[in-house]
Amino acid sequence: MNNLTTIGVVIATFWAVTMASAQQTQPTVGRDLNTGATYEVKPGTGEPPPKEWIDKDTGHRVVRLSDEPSSQSLYFNYPAYSPDGKKLVFFSPTGIYWVDLQTRAIEQLLPATSTLKIQGNPTVRNNLIQVGIKTGRLFITRTVIQNADAQNAGGNVSPDRGSAERSVWWIDPLSKEEHEIGILPPNYNVATVNCDETMLAGAVTYLDGRGGAATAPVRAAPGQRINLQQRWAQHLPMALLTLNAQTGELKTFNPSNDWDNHFLCSPTDPNVLMYCHEGPWQNNDRVWTIHLDGTNLTKVHTRTMINEIWGHEFWSSDGTISWYQLNTPRGAGGVAWIAGTNLKTHDQIWYHLEPGTSSIHVNISRDGSMFAGDGGTDCPWIMLHIPHLARNMASAGAYDTAGLIQPGSVDTQRLVNMSTHQYALEPNVNFTPDMKWIVFRSNMFGPSYVFEVEVAKSK
Repeated sequence: MNNLTTIGVVIATFWAVTMASAQQTQPTVGRDLNTGATYEVKPGTGEPPPKEWIDKDTGHRVVRLSDEPSSQSLYFNYPAYSPDGKKLVFFSPTGIYWVDLQTRAIEQLLPATSTLKIQGNPTVRNNLIQVGIKTGRLFITRTVIQNADAQNAGGNVSPDRGSAERSVWWIDPLSKEEHEIGILPPNYNVATVNCDETMLAGAVTYLDGRGGAATAPVRAAPGQRINLQQRWAQHLPMALLTLNAQTGELKTFNPSNDWDNHFLCSPTDPNVLMYCHEGPWQNNDRVWTIHLDGTNLTKVHTRTMINEIWGHEFWSSDGTISWYQLNTPRGAGGVAWIAGTNLKTHDQIWYHLEPGTSSIHVNISRDGSMFAGDGGTDCPWIMLHIPHLARNMASAGAYDTAGLIQPGSVDTQRLVNMSTHQYALEPNVNFTPDMKWIVFRSNMFGPSYVFEVEVAKSK
């Protein structure tokens, strides 16, 4: 999955005409701005979807949060809420917005494009990275449009490709103050901000032929996802990087030929980065953590069998557990789990998922008492999972439990029927900070919109 810093480039090449309001002509093709995958938008009446309704199959209330066709919420594990938990940031073809979760009022925070008041007055596309956990600032990249368009002919999407004219900024959504952090050289990308907002992190892909490597990565064909096997097999040289939010200084560390991706800083420790080795999941030890000074490289999970896979990782709110989806093994006959590794004690918890309850993405509530899943083509539901740890049935002191996996199970409830949703657009679930709602995006009515479903069944 591509990092959100490529979102503006995708919008630039995909939408021939920027839509100014929800009343304009319905697009015929939609795109998941994380993956690049496209889908045919189902014909509709041209009217917006209902503002809210009760799902007739589950009894849960669903609310539409966005008004503009083709609006989307952020990737499932990226910070998207104001620090007080009252507003959710999302993006659309016309810009970056937030919605008040109580009043449902929508406000544009940044247009899709703006003009910089510097020499040449370049027009730039504003690309959202995330919302700062501490201050609520929007961290964005700004890409000079003509450069971005020239380098991305045909709408190809790749996290390895960066514009030579791209800068990183923060914007205060309340005061509208703007501050330029620094410039990104070609093929340098930042995709996450640490919890005290002093550092951004990401990676650089070296395309200078060093070590005999290819000088161009595999590209995704327009409307398709990148071929993970082909890109992984290139083993392009990369390095992790930090961008100092105060000074703009770039530093690189941990060079390798792994395909580093899915960067997500700890929600509580400003020095810890979680990331993945991208590619076919069965090829990689996927989830890792490292300190931003390059020390303490740690593999989060160790494979126990052939074809075991794990990924789509996310943090517990206290930053102690790296959670991920685990399959032992991948494919027919495999068992699905929501698994987590405590990064301090190295204890593991595995919650078993019954057949037919797996998802593309799973997420966790702030208090750790609930998981949410966004389903998939074979299980088209937004789901709630209530976890339960298994009791140790052995006699007290019968054996040392240190180092053993703590098993568990979940009670699963269906919240939203997604049978008319096209899963080329991944719903990307996350809990609202008050844990009363689950936010997702869906094309069930044609174009994509941002929705939320109430955890409690409607009375």
